[in-house]
Amino acid sequence: MKVFLTGATGFIGSVLVPELLSAGHEVLGLTRSDGGAEALRAAGAQVHRGDLEDLDSLRQGAAQSEAVIHTAFNHDFTNFLAACEQDRRVIQALSEGLKGKDGPLLITSGTGIGNREPGQPALEKYGPDPNHPHPRAASELAGQAALDAGINVSIVRLPQVHDHHKQGLLTPAIELAQRTGKFAYLGDGSTRWPAAPVQDVARLYRLVLERGERGSRWNAVAEEGITSKEIAEVLGQGLGLPVVSLTPAESQQHFGWLAPFMAMDMLASSAYTRATLNWQPTGPGLISDLKKMTGL
Repeated sequence: MKVFLTGATGFIGSVLVPELLSAGHEVLGLTRSDGGAEALRAAGAQVHRGDLEDLDSLRQGAAQSEAVIHTAFNHDFTNFLAACEQDRRVIQALSEGLKGKDGPLLITSGTGIGNREPGQPALEKYGPDPNHPHPRAASELAGQAALDAGINVSIVRLPQVHDHHKQGLLTPAIELAQRTGKFAYLGDGSTRWPAAPVQDVARLYRLVLERGERGSRWNAVAEEGITSKEIAEVLGQGLGLPVVSLTPAESQQHFGWLAPFMAMDMLASSAYTRATLNWQPTGPGLISDLKKMTGL
């Protein structure tokens, strides 16, 4: 099918483009730059010019396609609430472009939305919750509104997606450690973050697209939870930096906008996703990629 892909030149999108093409799909990739357009054409994709602020361009891209995969997101986490509100508007525009079509709209969220019981993993069975404290719930609520309006919406929930160059929220944490001269974690370092290699995540998006199950939710989780202390110790060793534990007050001062994320225990399961889609991650683990990145 012809797929309109937002974030087509981004971290996940640039891996998803060849994944879709090799499976026989057409890709109409969103880009705002000449360099992005050139990269998409070189990969064998079609080009649609626009960006997340141009809602008309998003409606037009969706209207020209049979399905939409929305992976783009404004990663200015210093203003996370605004970014999540923008994503809500983007999902609404994409759903308007698909009005009257049966093709799926795949939207992206975070595994944290499925965390409902302290100490228990996030599960796919938990749907959008208007009272959920995580701002990314706005994306899922927009998806639910589109679903209620007749659009075939599915949700892919992401953990820390990684290769040996980027690792989700760990990338800015590493940059902070290099600026401050230490790698820090909160308390006893027992908070856990799930993770998955970017190649496996791209394959999951394709499987979800091809299944086309209305109202479905999927966890792109290869590793259920790696402790923040283990992550810090590996990065401290690889970067040659001391590793320190911080109190909550120290964490807020040190991490700034990252502090709330560092305090979250985000254990997540993908048992349902694996069994239903026969999705078996095969890429390297997060620690392995961190070691490769730092030369360990």
